Amino acid sequence: MEKETRTTRSIIARTQRLEEMRAALLNMLEDTEEARRDAEAERNKIQTIITNFSDGLLVFNPNGRLDVINPHAEKIFGIQAEDALGLTKEELVRFPTMMASLKILNEKEDVFRREVLIQETFVAELTKIQIRLGRTPMGIMVIFHDITREKEIERLKTEFVSLTAHQLRTPLSAIKWILRALSEGDVGELEAKQKDMLEKAYNSNERMIDLINDLLNVTKIEEGRYLYQPVLSHITDVVNVVVKDYIELAKRKDIVFKVQKPLRKLPRVLIDKEKISLAIQNLIDNAIKYTPRKGTVTVSVVGSSKEVKVSVQDSGMGIPKAQQNRVFGKFFRATNAQTVDTEGSGLGLYLVKNIVEAHDGKVDFISTAQKGTTFTITLPVKEEVGEFLKKF
Repeated sequence: MEKETRTTRSIIARTQRLEEMRAALLNMLEDTEEARRDAEAERNKIQTIITNFSDGLLVFNPNGRLDVINPHAEKIFGIQAEDALGLTKEELVRFPTMMASLKILNEKEDVFRREVLIQETFVAELTKIQIRLGRTPMGIMVIFHDITREKEIERLKTEFVSLTAHQLRTPLSAIKWILRALSEGDVGELEAKQKDMLEKAYNSNERMIDLINDLLNVTKIEEGRYLYQPVLSHITDVVNVVVKDYIELAKRKDIVFKVQKPLRKLPRVLIDKEKISLAIQNLIDNAIKYTPRKGTVTVSVVGSSKEVKVSVQDSGMGIPKAQQNRVFGKFFRATNAQTVDTEGSGLGLYLVKNIVEAHDGKVDFISTAQKGTTFTITLPVKEEVGEFLKKF
């Protein structure tokens, strides 16, 4: 009897455990189902966002295969998702509209933005982002933002500025020579006061002509037709020609003007001499203009087998730190510079940056308020090192 009782209790206990396990499993199943529903809802939400995203979107997995293409990207490239999904970047070149974008995507930076012409009437800003989970690469996301309208407005603005500048230059040139003829007495002798007034008018007209020329240079840059005659040249020869024009000006301002040249001949760089000269002139102009009497301006040239550098250092007023990120912007002038020269156009450094970058170079600077500024132009060497070394 006692044995039967123990057996019954054992069965009851096991039954209770099984019921508990069953309840636990049901709870787990309910939790799993709820998690599945939540995950599905989240996935649907993400899919809805991707589908309705106003920019084109591509996502490549870690193996370089296309995992996601949203409807806007399909429209941009004129392709269907089923034809492109699963293909590598190399395989996607079968679609002509994607070739320019795929070429840019081969660049190694994790994050960057580039303009890309996708179709004849469609320009996009391409943004590439490396997707990571911690330090593990999870693929690449590429966003295409339509900037066609902005580029067209920019083109119209550039055409307007170019047309206006050309129309203004002709009468200003005529005024220049009339004023010069008057001041030199070609139509009769003038009193000293009259000559002084004509000289002021002549100088004002010259400033207008300089501004017009700067505007024309800007429009040529923006139209991509600024470099005409790139030739292999020694940068030291270019600097030697430019600095000659500033020796007398520096003396008149009582500024110490130094030129530091390399001891050995540097390799050549592929440059448009006229444009690089203009860039260096703008830097020296600014240095002398914004350096007080008894100050120092130093032009130096250094280089290696890979690059050459031209630096212009001054002991002038410097650039306020809060404004340094705008230095190369169009029409920008630092607030302290405006108190010294109220008539500058704010185009000089914009031109310098665009000229240098058109030569595959770069321009940077360091500046401290009230202590001075150093601008440095860096240009890549285009001459083969072997050919260069044969000359020694």
